[in-house]
Amino acid sequence: MSETTEPDVGSFTVSAHPAAEPVEVPEHAEWPLPNGFAWVFPGEGNNGSLVRPVIMADGFNLGRSKLDTLYQGLEGGDFALVSELRRRGRDVILLGFEERSASILDNAETAIAAILRTRAEQAGDTPLVVGGFSMGGIVTRYALAKLEMRRMDHRTALYFSYDSPHRGASIPVGVQAFSHFIPFANDFAKQMDSPAARQMLWRHYDKDSGTIGVAPERTEFLAALDRVGGWPRIPRTLALANGRADGVGLPEVTPGDIALKIDRIYPGTTFYAQAQGNDVTAAQLNRRFPKDEQTVTTNGFPEIDGAPGGTLHTYKILADTIKKLGGTTDLRYENVCFVPSVSAVAIRDVEKQDDLYVNIDKLEAQESEVDEFLCSSTTTGHTIITEELCTWLLDRLPG
Repeated sequence: MSETTEPDVGSFTVSAHPAAEPVEVPEHAEWPLPNGFAWVFPGEGNNGSLVRPVIMADGFNLGRSKLDTLYQGLEGGDFALVSELRRRGRDVILLGFEERSASILDNAETAIAAILRTRAEQAGDTPLVVGGFSMGGIVTRYALAKLEMRRMDHRTALYFSYDSPHRGASIPVGVQAFSHFIPFANDFAKQMDSPAARQMLWRHYDKDSGTIGVAPERTEFLAALDRVGGWPRIPRTLALANGRADGVGLPEVTPGDIALKIDRIYPGTTFYAQAQGNDVTAAQLNRRFPKDEQTVTTNGFPEIDGAPGGTLHTYKILADTIKKLGGTTDLRYENVCFVPSVSAVAIRDVEKQDDLYVNIDKLEAQESEVDEFLCSSTTTGHTIITEELCTWLLDRLPG
């Protein structure tokens, strides 16, 4: 490291929780697809043929999908989802993308190609199950709706999303700003400024203007979604949430309190849990080379960091990176809300405090845009595979 530059804190990216235990990936076929690829695991008793396919799309990150990592996440926790699907005679197709941070509209073309190839190669006429995790649920939602708009038979009877941000996701805006405060190009800034991030985040920090708002790409994406009808209408639609339904947020997160403070490297840089109000300080940023400081403030935000929802260990991975580079940290909150429960089950928007913290259990189920949904009974990490959520999904598979 040069004495006139700060260290490369931006080498990390925000990602979902890793699998608890490593597991071996079994033999599988691989399909090349436009701007993506798929791994195909035949169900038990299907003799290598596609008979009862389940397509599951990867989520958001930077770079090419790592389907081995996705497989670990689906198998290495307290419930082995792929194995259980295969045991039940389901053919599992894991869908990956050449660039996970590319536009959702572009990656939806990869999903469409996967659906059409599955339909062409399938033996028999058992309807398909199509869905995905996090961004993958949004990609497949758009893909199915677009196929219906084109009047193309997708042969899908069930669509599902697993902790997908239907009404938007949240990365603390102070953290977003910090990615651009690092005085050189870095992976973290690239991730935060990517097309998919701009489309999914409910509020985005614009590096050029230093303003916080709804990214134009999000507005354009929502308009594109409306043009294809918003949702697929032929399949039954399901949504699962890693967050709770009872309106209880993260008890360890106190709005306005310090979430993470950094010293030695970017000395005095401090991130705060999001609080309500105007001119609220979200982060104080400081660097030595080239010397600069910045205060990131918000207006009219709800207490979204501690909201009910699937969590990301955003501050922990940032703190761990700082420590590896020789810095010191005061880490108060490892996790913050990433996909609010109301967003994951498409029942309320996330802009208002009362909606964000509403007791979903007391709402009419018909308020949701999906046919049926389930929230976790306890707060769990974003896209973490749990027996509670997976058995509910498995019980609803067609045919």
